[in-house]
Amino acid sequence: MGDGTKGDGSVVVQVPGPGGILRDVRISSPDRIYFAEAGHTKLDLVNYYLSVADGITRALFERPCMLHRFPRGTAEKKVHQKKLPAGAPDWIQTVDIFFPRYERTVSELCVTEPAAVLWAVQMATVEFHPWNSRRTHVEHPDEWRIDLDPMPDADFARVRRVAGVVHEVLDELGIVGYPKTSGGHGLHIYVRIEPEWEFADVRRAALAFGTEIVRRLPHNATVTWWRKDRDPAAVFIDFNQNARDHTMAAAYSIRANARATVSAPLCWDEIDVAEPDDFTVATMPARYAELGDLHAGINDTAYRLDTLLEWAQRDGADGKNTDRAKSD
Repeated sequence: MGDGTKGDGSVVVQVPGPGGILRDVRISSPDRIYFAEAGHTKLDLVNYYLSVADGITRALFERPCMLHRFPRGTAEKKVHQKKLPAGAPDWIQTVDIFFPRYERTVSELCVTEPAAVLWAVQMATVEFHPWNSRRTHVEHPDEWRIDLDPMPDADFARVRRVAGVVHEVLDELGIVGYPKTSGGHGLHIYVRIEPEWEFADVRRAALAFGTEIVRRLPHNATVTWWRKDRDPAAVFIDFNQNARDHTMAAAYSIRANARATVSAPLCWDEIDVAEPDDFTVATMPARYAELGDLHAGINDTAYRLDTLLEWAQRDGADGKNTDRAKSD
């Protein structure tokens, strides 16, 4: 991967593409500050994503992707971009998504190679939020997402405690989950599943799983939907992240906070000692160079949701009182 500076101050980065070809990605205003406190520039973001290129591409591969863009840096207004930004080169790939609420179809970015990630950064993207389905089966997710979202009075020690029970239950089910930091103070665990079920079924399965965690940790975890009704010291298991068009920051995505943290894949045995703020744009490249992509095996086995759907039927877990949380 090489780069060259142009007379207008822009930088051209060469990125290997399919079949060994090189993609030229022009980065304008490379010195523009995106993280004022940390001092990270646009080019720093480019170099970060280059350092984790295989990992971020695997996390986004062939998924409809919402872009969180910050044209004036992360201290200014964010743009939630579903529609592909104008001016894309012809090698950028997309997928058409129909949104019933708006009765319109939108072409979303569909990353298939690292150069597409860098082009999105050129377009002021900081965060990448992919769907949990792929373009070949948009309405049938192949990823079940377990989101451990701490309430204001829940410290990370409590998140760790809940994660331990999540791991325990997954083991009992014979399922391998892949944990990562959220980039905030929560944890995400991703499970590859067969793309056999629609979003509503995956959501029901996720609620049933969360309900089982609450049974085992009633004073630490909750699946209560309405925020006002939750224990402020509990960890919310946000099953609704599996609803249609709900997206989460991808593994290796930068997060737009002052610390410039990233959503960092972890080994299960790291969770008891890991501190989310340790994983940043500055620290992650060396970690990746040493450990590689800890989610590299996520596509090796796809699991089934039959047992969880049986639990849902047993519990009557139909998303009680959560109709407003559903999305198209």
